[in-house]
Amino acid sequence: MLIVVGIISFAFVIFILKYVFSSGPNPFEKDTREPLKKMVHDRKQKNKVLKQGFLASRVPENLDAIIIGSGIGGLGLGVLLAKVGKKVLVLEQHDRAGGCCHTFTEKGFEFDVGIHYIGELLEHKPFRCMLDSMTNGQLQWEPLENPFDHVVLGPPENRRKYPIYSGRTRFQEELKKCFPGEEKAIDEYVRLAKKVHRGIWLLAMLKTCPVPLAKFLVYTGLAQRLSFFFKMAPRSLTEVVNGLTDNKDLRAVFSYIFGTYGNVPKDASFAMHGLLVSHYLNGAWYPKGGASEIAYHMIPIIEKAGGAVLVRAPVNRILFNDSKEATGVSVMKGQEEVHIHAPMVISNAGIFNTYQKLLPKELQAMPAIQKQTSMMKNGEGGLSLFLGLNGTKEELGLKADNYWIFAENNFDELVEKYSNGKREESAHKVPLLFVASPSAKDPTWEERSPGKSTVSLVSFANYEWFEEWKDDKVSNRSPEYKELKQAFIDSILEVLLDVFPKITRDKVEFIDAGTPITNTHYIGAPKGEIYGADHGIARFTPELNATVRPQTPLKNLYLTGQDVFLCGFAGALAGALSCGSVILNRNLHLDAIALAKKIRFMNPKLKGE
Repeated sequence: MLIVVGIISFAFVIFILKYVFSSGPNPFEKDTREPLKKMVHDRKQKNKVLKQGFLASRVPENLDAIIIGSGIGGLGLGVLLAKVGKKVLVLEQHDRAGGCCHTFTEKGFEFDVGIHYIGELLEHKPFRCMLDSMTNGQLQWEPLENPFDHVVLGPPENRRKYPIYSGRTRFQEELKKCFPGEEKAIDEYVRLAKKVHRGIWLLAMLKTCPVPLAKFLVYTGLAQRLSFFFKMAPRSLTEVVNGLTDNKDLRAVFSYIFGTYGNVPKDASFAMHGLLVSHYLNGAWYPKGGASEIAYHMIPIIEKAGGAVLVRAPVNRILFNDSKEATGVSVMKGQEEVHIHAPMVISNAGIFNTYQKLLPKELQAMPAIQKQTSMMKNGEGGLSLFLGLNGTKEELGLKADNYWIFAENNFDELVEKYSNGKREESAHKVPLLFVASPSAKDPTWEERSPGKSTVSLVSFANYEWFEEWKDDKVSNRSPEYKELKQAFIDSILEVLLDVFPKITRDKVEFIDAGTPITNTHYIGAPKGEIYGADHGIARFTPELNATVRPQTPLKNLYLTGQDVFLCGFAGALAGALSCGSVILNRNLHLDAIALAKKIRFMNPKLKGE
């Protein structure tokens, strides 16, 4: 037994040395930031980058990799590979690049679809330095107001509002003002969230270390012992917050941000929740110029290395040779297939699309593939509302912040009743709403669209409520579908007008909603989910995270994005880092940290921070 332990310990040390002292090419080796160029607002000029349609003649020769999907997990990985000289082709089924980072325009109003606010963007933080590197310093970030979130609980006759502040100590200081006598609970909540955040390193390690080592860490129970993230992963958010306080409003305030990953508190892992709380402790930011700026500044880096990002390029299958090695993809161009070959294929299309739609039937049936899909399930369907308003942010009472509006403080009961109800009834009782104004967050908006404003609202809805209309033409669905959608719009608008009294019906110039089947059409979400695979407690077992990894059971086929790591912008980028680490044979997570240290050392202003 001692011999076995000794051998494993030796292997562990060897891996750690390799993990820290990597040998592959480093995309963060140089500080590639350039002086800021003049921001481009002309839509036609931006579309030349974001809307390059697929043609066989536009496919570069001698590709090093093909990436399916241009969401941040795909584009981000494309940039990482391009920075070390790899020629990459990114293929997007939609008519514009960016995935959930894309924007669309209706009646002169520009709307974002997935980027609402991002944390960890202080100038010297690794996440910020990484993003600066991946956009050559051209992507600018605008901080939100402080408080950046407002939690609104209860009906109009008994509505309570709690501001959520950022800052090293201000988050808890302001909460203590709202909840006197709950100081101990608030301090413990923040302590737990920070400690969970510090334990995330092992999640990245399980994704990238050799499989035998990952299994050893899982089956010996070492994963839970080494990482507080995995220690807290089996505990629900409800269990943890109920153990901290009996105050129901404080429990709700501790739990409100569950909407950023899509699981109600009783089904949510405190590990996931703690990460999100920590993510925003130092502030929240929005991309200056809108969400499309992200893809706009990443695509040229891919092109500079000889690659391309092509849209209207639906991949209908991944190609394999007789040895079950991925050799390329098939793209539908009209009624014809165009085959494109490369030494590796990387999917950012999500685990279910990849394994259940893009693989040949005989490979779908492989036990290793079946095991991975059986360990995960689809996330909750997303429901979005888009308002174009006549008036400035001052006239409409809009600020660079977010509102989380709940019918009451009993989140578990509210959402369960809503989800289990009949669709016609639930449409009039939406229990939670996220409300934000992209136009108020973007300092360039007034220059681009003077006298206009936008508001985006997000909630959840069952895919099954809309499934019967999924095959209708997207621009002309049935009257019954439109009637159900309108019921949701009306009830949501009523709540918005009540919470924001300066917004009146006569100010609304445009209003529309996106349902789960809208998400399926535009972003390829199988069940209309906005956060990929479900982020419930089962998602955070060490076994699952040692099994669902960038390297798939099929040679030369990899996964990137939020299904391979965590949801959201930061989670999908972490998926890209993990996938890049495996492909390039070096730890890109540590490289990003090293880049931040280097930049801080080179900048005298940051040395003391």
